Amino acid sequence: MGMTGATAARPALINYDGRRFRPMEGVPAGGEPPSGRYHQYGDLVWVEIGGGEIRAGRLVGRVGPDGTLDAAYCLLLASGELVAGQCSSVPTVLADGRLRLEERWRRLDGSSGISWIEEVRDDDN
Repeated sequence: MGMTGATAARPALINYDGRRFRPMEGVPAGGEPPSGRYHQYGDLVWVEIGGGEIRAGRLVGRVGPDGTLDAAYCLLLASGELVAGQCSSVPTVLADGRLRLEERWRRLDGSSGISWIEEVRDDDN
């Protein structure tokens, strides 16, 4: 998926509190996508994650002055599998003011990758 609609500049100050994010791809047609509700207090950020193949998940980390998140996460999947790891997420402000995060992640099992998640407003479901 292309990155159209994104600005080149990185935001200086971001407050993640109350924002909700979903993956941009990899959700089966008609399936419920997982989402995460973000909370922030100072530089502390925590997220409750659920939906789709994720029964329950948590992410805890800190936000830097440039809005970058460094965090650890753990997930319990519907299959019963436990997944844990670390990620670093870099924000981009979209033309409509929402955020897109590029997440570079590494799981405890050694696998790694890059995912993109986008802010979803509550009226978007």
